[in-house]
Amino acid sequence: MTSVLSYRPSNSGTTGSTGAPLNRQTSLSSFPSTRTPSNPSIRSNGTPASNIPPIPRPRSASSSSQENSTPSTSSARHSPPRQGMSRPARRLKSQYPANSTEQHVEYILVASFHVDRGPVMEHQYPGAISGDGNFLAELMLPDQVHNRKEDWTIFFLHKEGDTGEDDAAGVKDGDEGDETNGAQNGVSNEDSEARPGTAETEGDAEGGQGPPLIYVLNLVNTKHDASVKRGAVVKAMAICTRHPFLHIYKPLLLLALEEYFKAPYRETLESLYEAVNSMDLSLMPRLTMLERHILQASDAKDLFVEKFDQMIQQRMAEEASNSSTSPDSPSKSSTDMVGHRPRYTVPRDTHEFESKVIYNQIPVPIKIPTGICPETVGDFSFIKLIQTFSSPHAASPQPFALHPHLTTSGAYTHPIIVLVNALLTQKRVIFLGHNRPSGEVAGAVLAACALASGSVLRGFTRHAFPYTDLTKIDELLLVPGFIAGVTNPTFANHPEWWDLLCDVPTGRMKISSRIEQASMTDGLVNFQQQNPGYAPNGNGIGGNPTSLASNGDATGDAAFMESINSSILSRHGEAAIRSKWRDYILKFTRIAAAFEESVYGASALYIGASEADSGAYGVHGHGYVWPDDTSKARELGANVWRIEGWRLTRSYYAFIQDLAALWERRPIRSLDLAHQHDRLRSVKLSHEDSAAIYLALSASVNTYDEICQLLCVTPESNAGLFYISLGLFHPDAKVRTATVDLLERIMVHEAGRHFWGQLGRFQKLAFFRVKKEDLKGSENGDSPIENGVSLSMDARLRGRVGRAS
Repeated sequence: MTSVLSYRPSNSGTTGSTGAPLNRQTSLSSFPSTRTPSNPSIRSNGTPASNIPPIPRPRSASSSSQENSTPSTSSARHSPPRQGMSRPARRLKSQYPANSTEQHVEYILVASFHVDRGPVMEHQYPGAISGDGNFLAELMLPDQVHNRKEDWTIFFLHKEGDTGEDDAAGVKDGDEGDETNGAQNGVSNEDSEARPGTAETEGDAEGGQGPPLIYVLNLVNTKHDASVKRGAVVKAMAICTRHPFLHIYKPLLLLALEEYFKAPYRETLESLYEAVNSMDLSLMPRLTMLERHILQASDAKDLFVEKFDQMIQQRMAEEASNSSTSPDSPSKSSTDMVGHRPRYTVPRDTHEFESKVIYNQIPVPIKIPTGICPETVGDFSFIKLIQTFSSPHAASPQPFALHPHLTTSGAYTHPIIVLVNALLTQKRVIFLGHNRPSGEVAGAVLAACALASGSVLRGFTRHAFPYTDLTKIDELLLVPGFIAGVTNPTFANHPEWWDLLCDVPTGRMKISSRIEQASMTDGLVNFQQQNPGYAPNGNGIGGNPTSLASNGDATGDAAFMESINSSILSRHGEAAIRSKWRDYILKFTRIAAAFEESVYGASALYIGASEADSGAYGVHGHGYVWPDDTSKARELGANVWRIEGWRLTRSYYAFIQDLAALWERRPIRSLDLAHQHDRLRSVKLSHEDSAAIYLALSASVNTYDEICQLLCVTPESNAGLFYISLGLFHPDAKVRTATVDLLERIMVHEAGRHFWGQLGRFQKLAFFRVKKEDLKGSENGDSPIENGVSLSMDARLRGRVGRAS
């Protein structure tokens, strides 16, 4: 698949503009002076890093509503009013409300290795999580752990409805019915209560109908002691939580387990339990799905910082109200007693919410990710996983045994593509890490799940086993399409247990000789009849030497992996790599929808095709865009096997359910924004066709949520607003004016202002030139506003606007 353009943030952290503000006025980035001066997004002189120049508006059609922050009566410093396209004035809700009955941590477990009895469970606090304590103890004490001083493991527990029992590692009953049950990763229970007409809870439909998993983070320590049998004491402590960001508890587990070695009593677990559950996350705003996608795809450190500031203003207003109703109680100070720092500050990086836990009188700083998406569990690394299996392949390529679902580019298909294909087609995947810490294979499993998901699909982590051992092989084999991490080399000698073996120490993958062969499907037969020159053979390779075989990279996967490796070498960072993988998986789903429409006549992967084709805004069309029919047939032929394999999996059916739920909350239904944007980017259009697209975008994108939907289609890693800004150079004046109106609405949007800041100087000059021409026409060329404001503003812009990023 084709690669996308990588993005590297500027040093300013938000935009490419470094100039002083033009005609000083309150902008979206103006915040209270209580913010620490070390914040990279705020200059030392108080000037915001991203400024929106004042724009004279002869009409109010595209003007945004003004929203003044609630004044604080408990602080000596006040926030200036901010102007921008915000939601209708209403109270923001917290992702984790202070009055919620949900605990951050539900259970704390302690296990130890007994010389005569083996792994035993010592404590389960506040109660027993499972009747089979030995089963959990075996998971908490991995193989060969006595050879390592410290090790981390992760495993999942599945709640069995109302029975009150948990299924350790989720292997009981073969996970029957999980095709409709997805993990609610990072979504609170309140998110499922969608209310008509509200945008605050929309877009959270990626959570399934089943209960969320219980994620278990486990730390094992070995203390060598010559006075005990076998010369060592091995103990493990685990934290059980429903939050997928379980890695935040690592420093607390280190302190608590060390304390438990000194005081192995139930009171030690009680103090940890109370400390972690007293963590305050009530100032963390709840983001919609669209906002989370925008946040994940951007490196701007102050993206949606307005929401965090509004949460603080709401809290301070509440405290002021409570103080006024209780005159005898002393008013709460807005500063700490030590250092005179503000009690409430917006985060330095809005990708993480900063909090702290007081454990044993030690303040432990905690950073919680704010943009959690499906299948994202823990602190894994895409870069580490890709480098582990890419480096040996690049140094000495080894051919794979051909399988049409896996080797979509032939015997030398890139190993990472083979892995993703295996996960998409629901093959049994094992990561083997002989003589490696169990935490290493667990991290590889979690990264692989997120890799195949791309924050788009789900159904992987619910069938994942970050760590398991040989004693549970019988239960493991009952789970279809599992993803497991093991350290016992015996697994490598049993190819009937797995379909793809990923050897972590060597960086090599092996397709099992016992893998089930792919069968012919109706879709493949229909495609062969429709496109005989592009249909692949039984091994997934193009049969016609003049079609697929003549193109060494029909799928585009080789070029995509080259761009991924190039981004890694260029140190673009983890966020850029994840954004590229999201685009890759999203493109795969769109190609699959086009394939279904081609061979079956309709696709369940595209809801609302009739609305998009109705031409409500003067344009029609939906789905993925190819330059020509030949390119379409070639790429569909190269992907037909893995598409047909994916159509039989749980992630496929879960994705259909998610699309149906998201359609009900979609802001714009009568226009396929991705399709129209792809036409601007990939197809050579006439002036009339491009004009129709620009006019349709300007007419349909008006509200806050509609702009969020558009920004999800134009991420910063994929050229951002560049192709939309080309409408500023259209020969039709009406199109240029419509593009200016659209960009005006975007630039005053909480997230859109960052996208505006990433536009180059050439596009910004064109914007103000068109704006000046529009004002000339509306004022007949004699307006003092045009001469006194717009011209001087344009002159200042020429000297002060920053270069394009």
